[in-house]
Amino acid sequence: MTLRLYDTRRRVIEDFAPLNPGVVTMYVCGPTVQSAPHIGHVRSAVAFDVLRRWLTVCGYDVQHIRNVTDIDDKIIVNAQAQNVPWWALATSVTRLFHEAYAALNCLPPTGEPRATGHIGEMVALIQRLFDGGHAYAAGTDVYFDVKSHPAYGELSNQQLDDVQSSEDTGDKRDPRDFALWKGTKPGEPSWETPWGPGRPGWHIECSAMVTRYFGPIFDIHGGGRDLVFPHHENELAQSCAAGDPFARFWLHHGMINIGGAKMSKSAGNSMFVPDLLAGYRPQALRYSLVAPHYRSDSDWNDDVLDEADAAYSRIEGFITRASAEYGEPATDGPVPTAFADAMNDDLGVPAGLGVLHDVVRRGNTALAGGDEAAGRQALAEVAAMTMTLGLWPGDFDGGNDSALEKVVAEVVPALLEARQAARERKDYAESDRIRDALTAAGVVVEDTPQGPRWHVGTSG
Repeated sequence: MTLRLYDTRRRVIEDFAPLNPGVVTMYVCGPTVQSAPHIGHVRSAVAFDVLRRWLTVCGYDVQHIRNVTDIDDKIIVNAQAQNVPWWALATSVTRLFHEAYAALNCLPPTGEPRATGHIGEMVALIQRLFDGGHAYAAGTDVYFDVKSHPAYGELSNQQLDDVQSSEDTGDKRDPRDFALWKGTKPGEPSWETPWGPGRPGWHIECSAMVTRYFGPIFDIHGGGRDLVFPHHENELAQSCAAGDPFARFWLHHGMINIGGAKMSKSAGNSMFVPDLLAGYRPQALRYSLVAPHYRSDSDWNDDVLDEADAAYSRIEGFITRASAEYGEPATDGPVPTAFADAMNDDLGVPAGLGVLHDVVRRGNTALAGGDEAAGRQALAEVAAMTMTLGLWPGDFDGGNDSALEKVVAEVVPALLEARQAARERKDYAESDRIRDALTAAGVVVEDTPQGPRWHVGTSG
């Protein structure tokens, strides 16, 4: 089955094939590093990490660019409030994002360009827009002339007359025109340009950077649905107006909602990743982000994380038991056909997880029945699927848990020996007490003809 993806611009699911055989170029809008990452940021990272992993499974060399917006109104305001240089805040917050991505097992991008490192490319692109009659200066600012580009609104499916005014203020010809360059203000960073000193508008940076690395046309542009308008609409308009075909496929993931409202820093309902990781392990957090279809909105609460942890524990428990029985599996084997079909259908991860759990159940039955061939096959398939979804247990950093795991690995067998000794002397009350204590601590014990087996997690 051919990989099919939903394209926001054409509003249909279409067969995907890259511009250049064997190579996929993918640009994903990264964070504006104004403050710590919240769960909405890492949903974006996880969604496109899964896409990248699946494209790799399909045999493509994926060139993945994710930018960092390190100059912005909010960065300047937050830096001033904290009495630190804007660049120092941007650097420290970028580190927090890297830590969050790594904790959730997101592969690092092929490249991670910063906006401030590409001012020259932005100035060159703005000049092309001037030359084509699509840009104009107004005081110390430079704006894109929306009326000069008749196709404006095609990505967000809007007619020009229905387009709302841009947030950029100034002496504009039309309220819908957006800033390409902002004139310098006291106390703000600035760069010299033919139009005077200043700093870039938000939208110009991505058009300039993606063209720098991928050229005028590339395969996939990704981001959250909240970026469709105005950010991605403006990117598309300015790039096409300059003569660049730009992205062939536009992919947008859904939003995370708390109490029915979109999560955002400005709304005051963000759930920051460091806080979440203090209460939940990263495997559960990633599972909860992977489980819904990437284009769907997701309501967020503690129950979601608890259910994700329980579901992941069932997968993890099987891998632990099967690996102890058969040895560590290879993780680069083929995935089941049903799983591949689900993933090829616009990244149908929910259906893919259904296949994964079916194989886990089949593997548990094989383990209980002593069917080695079926058990080994199930373990290999589970390994391949969890690797594809970024859920392979071995990929997560144990961090400070490593010392605790060593203690558990030594204490639990000793308690099981004590339990066995109690059973042999027919002290069943003591045997049950030890088992109940282990269960209360999260240790599942399974009695088999070969002796007791145990793992941390839930039964099943």
